[in-house]
Amino acid sequence: AFPNDDDEAREIVTLIEFNRLAHRIPWREHAILFRTNQQSRPLETALRQGNVRYHLIGGQSFFDRREIRDFLAYLKALVNPHDDVSLLRIANVPARGLSDVTMERLLGASHERKGSVFAAMQNPSVITTFQARTRESIEAFAALIEARRAQLNAGEVVAPQLQSQISNLKSQIPPVPAAPRGFSLAGWAESFLNDIGYFTELRRGEKDPQAAENRVKNLRELIATMDNYGSAADAPAARLELFLEGLTLDSDRESEDDEPGDAVTLITMHSCKGLEFPHVFIVGLEDGLLPHTRSKTEGTVDEERRLFYVAVTRAMKTLAISHCLARKKYGQLQPCHPSPFLSELPEQFVEHADAKAKEPVTVESAKLGFAAMRAVLG
Repeated sequence: AFPNDDDEAREIVTLIEFNRLAHRIPWREHAILFRTNQQSRPLETALRQGNVRYHLIGGQSFFDRREIRDFLAYLKALVNPHDDVSLLRIANVPARGLSDVTMERLLGASHERKGSVFAAMQNPSVITTFQARTRESIEAFAALIEARRAQLNAGEVVAPQLQSQISNLKSQIPPVPAAPRGFSLAGWAESFLNDIGYFTELRRGEKDPQAAENRVKNLRELIATMDNYGSAADAPAARLELFLEGLTLDSDRESEDDEPGDAVTLITMHSCKGLEFPHVFIVGLEDGLLPHTRSKTEGTVDEERRLFYVAVTRAMKTLAISHCLARKKYGQLQPCHPSPFLSELPEQFVEHADAKAKEPVTVESAKLGFAAMRAVLG
């Protein structure tokens, strides 16, 4: 049992890395199984922070969702506006008069001057070649980026000259408020996305209102984790960089001991039938997740039990089952209760982690442990 889903994810990644380093068990021999796609966020975050390669089956990666990619692109552009890839992605999201044709011209100008697109946006000789309305849109976007960067870097107020520039362009961009004391990145991000109309844009872009709300919820799930990086004494911009670094997975990282295609499998229980893995972790065994809340009203608890059986029987060598005492929902911890299915497991086959930790280490197991360490260090 874990206090929350973030602790659960971090501990599982630690165990996987211990297996890899101490017992030479490659990533590909590990699988993490979960009931719903929403559970992938803390797992993917912990794997990225641990620099562990993974692939997700049976759903879309949390970090591949459009709203998440847009948001991270905004953050990267604010940390470094000369990041052309990020800037080009979000320049006209939401629509602000910066069409593809306009951005292509700016990109061409940046290549001619051997600089960035953002530098081209701030170059008078470049923007004067555009019509008045487009020029205003370019200036407004550049001012917005600069103002928000100043707010992050200062952590207090927007520089007066930038605030003056914003006032001159107030029809184009929203005013930028002073940063509050005890700067909260999560609060800042929520305010920023509201100010630029991104949440409204998400809802407008989906025909299905529920799908739109799910996108908004995904964003808020990620935003709620932003203050977990750095300390309150650090500058907001530095904490934001730590947040981005923590979510960056270098998929090309290879070492001599890593084999091509070596990656942990993240997979939903519905997708794992017919597959087997040497080492399996089943996470989130909580009432409301498995069995799912809907199954109680729809009378399908037996189907949920069969799903659990399928998940359990995917393990070839070891199986670890975990649950949380609380799970985050939109940044707030909600209390959880263990799944009733846990009490149905035959007691003679169950080894409780807390009890095992209290047992003294045998001489033989200690020798094996030290031998494994020597093999790694040698």
